[in-house]
Amino acid sequence: MTSTQVAREPLLQRAKRKVERLAGPAGIFFKGFLKHPAMVGAIVPSSNRTIERVLSVVDWEECRLFVEYGPGVGTFCRPVLEKLRRDGRLIVIDTNPDFIAYLQKTIGDSRFIAVHGSAADVEEIVKAHGFDHADYVLSGLPFSNLPEGVGPAIMGATHRVLRPGGAFLVYQYTARARDLMGQFFRRIDKGFEPLNVPPCVISWGWKE
Repeated sequence: MTSTQVAREPLLQRAKRKVERLAGPAGIFFKGFLKHPAMVGAIVPSSNRTIERVLSVVDWEECRLFVEYGPGVGTFCRPVLEKLRRDGRLIVIDTNPDFIAYLQKTIGDSRFIAVHGSAADVEEIVKAHGFDHADYVLSGLPFSNLPEGVGPAIMGATHRVLRPGGAFLVYQYTARARDLMGQFFRRIDKGFEPLNVPPCVISWGWKE
């Protein structure tokens, strides 16, 4: 590496950090979309209306552990933490280390745990943090774009980790994930939120 390259490297890193600070969460989210479009599935975070609709079924008094797959920049994390009981926990799981690092830096709530890993390993992750089960699991993962076998593995692990009466909250941009959900969840309630970019298909799968 030349002396010019050595001098340029810190400058480039500083410029990158400055751009990320100016862009804020939207910039981090867009960066994640560009790096892993199949895993992020959308170019902008979900709308407030979508967040309210998706979380509307949660019994917060009875929720001790809430798990989220693919939290991105925390669009759902903050509303969940606002509603979550004082002794509750929110575990988020993402394969994108940029998102996990951003969340760890920006969310200082002691109830919040960010894990760099796969949603297919949710059972092990939940147990590693001292829980036998989750009350609710939330996912915005684009199931139709996941590698072969990963979607069913995540669905199966999610069904197993949920307590009886718990629910899998899924928001997607097509209804195709419902066919996969139907292999594991007998009861699926359906919703739709048009005020989202793109419009959002919502499914609540209940463990009976």
